[in-house]
Amino acid sequence: QVQLVESGGGSVQAGGSLRLSCAASGRTFSTYAMTWFRQAPGKEREFVAAITSSGGRTYYADSMKGRFTISRDNAKNTVYLQMNSLKPDDTAVYYCAASNRLTDYSRSYAYTGAQSYDYWGQGTQVTVSS
Repeated sequence: QVQLVESGGGSVQAGGSLRLSCAASGRTFSTYAMTWFRQAPGKEREFVAAITSSGGRTYYADSMKGRFTISRDNAKNTVYLQMNSLKPDDTAVYYCAASNRLTDYSRSYAYTGAQSYDYWGQGTQVTVSS
């Protein structure tokens, strides 16, 4: 089992940047695929980005490509989400999640579904003002 704690959220003006971090407990972090989802008020939770356990492959929602970058440091048990060129529509609570069921052989669509992830953090608020 793994416990996840997000940090790095806050308020920023449109066009600004934030870097979110998600620290994981446990000794087997390197075996987990990791992801970021977000949920805005009144909206469903949506996929943002994911990274394989090795860090060799990444996946992004179309609206985040070119603006967001997911990365991980297995030595620090941490996954990051660098967010640039932020827009007011990016305002949401951002959650990280982990899966030890996804492998490097899993289909890409499996990485984008919330049902693939078993462990979730408590979320961190990101607010982007215009």
